Amino acid sequence: MVKDLSVNLCGVGLDNPVVPASGTFGFGLEMAEVYDINCLGAISIKGTTRDARFGNPTPRIAECEMGMINSVGLQNPGVDAVIAHEIPALRKVYSKPIIANISGFAVEEYVECCSKMDKVDDVQILEVNVSCPNVHNGGMAFGTSAEAAAEVTRAVKAVTTKPVFVKLSPNVTDIVSIAKACEEAGADGITLINTMLGMRIDIARRRPVIANKMGGFSGRAVFPVAVRMVYQVANACSIPVMGCGGVATAEDVIEMMMAGATAVQVGAENLRNPFACKEIIEDLPKVMERLGINSLNEIIGIVK
Repeated sequence: MVKDLSVNLCGVGLDNPVVPASGTFGFGLEMAEVYDINCLGAISIKGTTRDARFGNPTPRIAECEMGMINSVGLQNPGVDAVIAHEIPALRKVYSKPIIANISGFAVEEYVECCSKMDKVDDVQILEVNVSCPNVHNGGMAFGTSAEAAAEVTRAVKAVTTKPVFVKLSPNVTDIVSIAKACEEAGADGITLINTMLGMRIDIARRRPVIANKMGGFSGRAVFPVAVRMVYQVANACSIPVMGCGGVATAEDVIEMMMAGATAVQVGAENLRNPFACKEIIEDLPKVMERLGINSLNEIIGIVK
């Protein structure tokens, strides 16, 4: 029997639920030279800010058992350049939905970037990353406060018509209260989790491996935390969830969907294995057959 891998995100149809996570697939062009990226459900492009950013000082990457730490610092050419060059170039080789990932250091920056992206026909969904430090609030990340996350959500929704997914940080004590605050502020969906906070020390040099000392910890080791948070939020909110964090196999995708995810993003695994998303998509029908699943929509949130 032919398996139905299709899912729907706020009216945007995806042929399958597999989405490369922002920051792990660039703007898609590099991977388009390696395989036909039209097999993907959607692409969440590299995090974009109002102004061009060079990023953090090097070294920016530290390897870990079952994962990695990165502190790239949102290196990108700025929203105007992304709209003028990166998205049109991607659209030439990719016909499926594009998710624009937006970051900012003040509410006004989120508003400006999202307002501009909302007008881009080739972008179907906006993903708002609230893990950035709020420069007007002592550097505390927007996503660590329900009030601040809701403020960004409300402001962005006031200037957009496309579905807005808010990407939440796991570095909080109560993920559900923050997700619910975003939902009440008008969010169309939630993406979680972003990276956890981690650190490695070079014991020979007696100093941190990463120039920034700490960075975002991702990879297979965070998967159980991601599944737990997806489950909690999906059961507390009525808007769709994109699950992310440590996904590396088709079985992981199924597990994340059973926890409540409608679509599943693959992040760090792309850096370890550039063919990860393609292989997961190819494996999904086989895993579904083994588990007696005909349509992925049957299993979304099936675990209560």
